Amino acid sequence: MASYHDAGVDIDAGDRAVELMKALTAKASRPEVVGGIGGFAGLFDASALKKYKQPLLATSTDGVGTKTEIARMMGKYDTIGEDLVAMVVDDLVVCGAEPLFMTDYIAVGKVVPETIAEIVKGIAAGCAKANTALIGGETAEHPGLLDDDEFDIAGAATGVVDAPNLLGAERVRQGDILIAMPASGFHANGFSLIRHIMKTKNLSLEANISEYGKSSGEVFLTPTEIYTLDCLALIKSLQEKLHTFVHVTGGGIADNTARVIPKNLSAVYDRSTWVLPIEMEIMASLGAVPHNDMERTWNCGIGMVAVVDPSVADLAIASLAARGMKAWASGVVVSMKEADSKWSYLSGKYRT
Repeated sequence: MASYHDAGVDIDAGDRAVELMKALTAKASRPEVVGGIGGFAGLFDASALKKYKQPLLATSTDGVGTKTEIARMMGKYDTIGEDLVAMVVDDLVVCGAEPLFMTDYIAVGKVVPETIAEIVKGIAAGCAKANTALIGGETAEHPGLLDDDEFDIAGAATGVVDAPNLLGAERVRQGDILIAMPASGFHANGFSLIRHIMKTKNLSLEANISEYGKSSGEVFLTPTEIYTLDCLALIKSLQEKLHTFVHVTGGGIADNTARVIPKNLSAVYDRSTWVLPIEMEIMASLGAVPHNDMERTWNCGIGMVAVVDPSVADLAIASLAARGMKAWASGVVVSMKEADSKWSYLSGKYRT
């Protein structure tokens, strides 16, 4: 005689996890949310979209990659959810969309209600930072596929932008200025390389590093910066003078910038305007990581870029500073011919 519990699935533990989540998700809501979590579907009142002339729904889905393994090894689960929110909602804001609601998926080898609650605590905190409602999710127990303490998370969000205000490559013009916003750390990309370096060099996540003033594990688990509200505020203040954003994730600065630059133009970053974060400098040195490989793996210190008309570059920087977000002019959009010329003679410049 066999039971579901004998197969490794604890339904009662799953129910306890849901109860622990309810108080946390209540903090990540919006007036348009109908009901709470626990049903078969999350509900959002779409009548709020009537204020738009031509509302376009935008959607994005993502995970946090193998950063989950760092959280597992450190036994610290309360920040990884913020990474998940950042990776999803900041993709939406690139096109000018305001994130409205999000759902998550948590797969575990064994449900430990307190661990699940810690993960959801981070997701709820991230949603609150982005003014995005967390309206539902799923926790799945996968015994035999994942070890008891292993887990993975993913999420999806929906946002809205009025069609006339849609941002993108078609708005970008020669002479536009690249306004960079700093990364808070490695964010949630390139952790397979980080773990490879830590393993091959026999390094401990718990060991304190003098250059960091804390352990490597603590540095690696620094949550991904959530730029959503800063970007939405910038859209409001600059209006049509703001042409698009670049969310620097997997692929690095060059690959992600290329996604929003027209084919006949190029973006040139001035490397002298910022320095490589110390944690990336150290890991690149320890692992003898080739420069080009580092560029395509880590964000190298920039998490988000606003592409703006040159007439509002100073205003963009001042507006972000007023919100507590440091920003600087990091480059310019040029013709392909000019880009080739700059590449050949300007030391420290980087072309996408």
